[in-house]
Amino acid sequence: MASTPPPCPRKSTHPIFLNTPPSITMNAKITMRLSAIALATLLTACASGPGKFSYTVPDQPEGSTGYAEKPGWATQKFAVAAANPLATDAGYQVLKAGGSAVDAAIAVQMVLALVEPQSSGLGGGAFMLHFDGKAIEAYDGRETAPAAADERLFLGADGKPLPFYEAVVGGRSVGVPGTVRMLELAHQQHGKLPWARLFEPAITLAEGGFKVSARLNGLLASEKYLRNDPVAAAYFYRPDGTPHAVGETLRNPELAQVLRAIASNGSKALLEGDVAKAIVDKVQGHPTNPGKLSLQDLAAYKAIKRDPLCFDYRAQAREFRVCGMPPPSSGALAIGQILGILGDTKAASLPLQNGQPSADWLHLYTEASRLAFADRALYVADPAFVQAPGGNWMNMLDAGYLAQRASLIDPAPGAPSMKTAKPGSPAGVKTSFAPMPTQIEYGTSHISIVDAYGEAIAMTTTIEDGFGARQMVRGFLLNNELTDFSFAPTDASGAPIANRVQPGKRPRSSMAPTLVFDKATGELLMSGGSPGGALIIHYTAKILYGVLNWGMLPQQAINLPNFASLNGPTVLEEKRFPAATVDALKARGHEVREVNMTSGLQAITRGQAHGKTLWMGGADPRREGIVMGD
Repeated sequence: MASTPPPCPRKSTHPIFLNTPPSITMNAKITMRLSAIALATLLTACASGPGKFSYTVPDQPEGSTGYAEKPGWATQKFAVAAANPLATDAGYQVLKAGGSAVDAAIAVQMVLALVEPQSSGLGGGAFMLHFDGKAIEAYDGRETAPAAADERLFLGADGKPLPFYEAVVGGRSVGVPGTVRMLELAHQQHGKLPWARLFEPAITLAEGGFKVSARLNGLLASEKYLRNDPVAAAYFYRPDGTPHAVGETLRNPELAQVLRAIASNGSKALLEGDVAKAIVDKVQGHPTNPGKLSLQDLAAYKAIKRDPLCFDYRAQAREFRVCGMPPPSSGALAIGQILGILGDTKAASLPLQNGQPSADWLHLYTEASRLAFADRALYVADPAFVQAPGGNWMNMLDAGYLAQRASLIDPAPGAPSMKTAKPGSPAGVKTSFAPMPTQIEYGTSHISIVDAYGEAIAMTTTIEDGFGARQMVRGFLLNNELTDFSFAPTDASGAPIANRVQPGKRPRSSMAPTLVFDKATGELLMSGGSPGGALIIHYTAKILYGVLNWGMLPQQAINLPNFASLNGPTVLEEKRFPAATVDALKARGHEVREVNMTSGLQAITRGQAHGKTLWMGGADPRREGIVMGD
């Protein structure tokens, strides 16, 4: 493949200084803090229309783990934010060559399948929001349960739910992968560059090799189950059982072959033929935990185009329109409920304290979260199997209903936490379902892109748990997405759980790719999202609140410490909150747990400086992602 460098300079990562107070508006901070040199570079960035795409392998610096400060970025024409520098660069080169946001997302996803295999890839699923400058579309590439699966899939011989990893590891947990077919559908409608060309970055890196990042090395070192699969062990580990070292070159020729086949023949190359047979043989032939996936399941998979779930939100005397995925994702619903309930409290009047949320604000946020997660556990599942309350999911976001839910939060100073909330009755509906018990949720990666044509995507992509089902086929890992269903099909009284396993059903998700618009003008203001299992909802809500309510740049909002409640304990990111905040929450009856909360937020927001529109990008310091653009 040709390695001619792109025609324009690649000075694309302009730092934004982040020491301005949150009270200053986003636009004012941009104006104040963009250096004259950076702004001049932005304004002279060259343009390119659709043309020949020739991928150039970039330098591959070693990645980092832990928490590494990032400056924030500013671009003028387009931007791409992804979880690994090589993936971001692939998307950047596609945009530079005149590709669309969807084109870039395909290139990014295929490289992530190679360099971040623990989180997403060919064997998983994804949700993507797309904005074409006028209309918003929601693409559902969520995995489905096999036709032979039933509600007892995750029950043991004793009739009790299996322990989590007994269910995960093997073939039992593998759902029909949907990412590639969903991207194919989106490309047919919004692609500008040829489908096959978008696979060149991943093919080049798979054949020529990529450097193992510190994050991948660290996750491989701590992984307990992946070595049990001989194929995965031979690829990810040395003969002595240690993972490949940081900076070591790793090649994946088998994945390159599959990518070439998909590039030539589309999603059929994955879901039909010899690759599909290899997937099914692996799932059904697992020696201790076989699954029910069939060739018919793979061939029959359909990506779905849905109406996005959008709600109005008011902050700083401005009206916004926030759009996300409808069920089977619970992300947008839960975020909308949390923000709506907070709007009926005094949360907006509580300023940050020393740059962090105060104990009083955290109390209100986690109380609102308990109420939202109680509703989520009872009502949300695949809409092909479960009816929305009153026939419309928007009933869960009705202003009157959210005000009634907010009234359950005691407004008195120092009032105690409710600890655990009960579900409400949106639209006055009584349901025969039982709430789903809390289960482990992991995994995923997020991509945000805006292109030079005024189009944008927000895409969250996953194989669920880290390294999925720990089953490797033809150079990629299979998902364990079926463990997002309730292991228990009923409660103790026999009442069914909405998110139980059923044939062909899509498991409930927490993924929350989000686009934000100015309600009055319809102008796109933000693309964002995060990995993190059920905590995705809180990570995404945090950046929305930080940008819209506290006037932060996206990098500032991402940098804020993480916080959550899943309708139980109040969870705080360890070593990020002062003892006084923790003690104040405990004094109000919160069961506080300080834990590692490794979000992976990516976000791009619109700003103005000297009459020019800029895209402000942010990437999570807890992971290795970056933002690039011109």
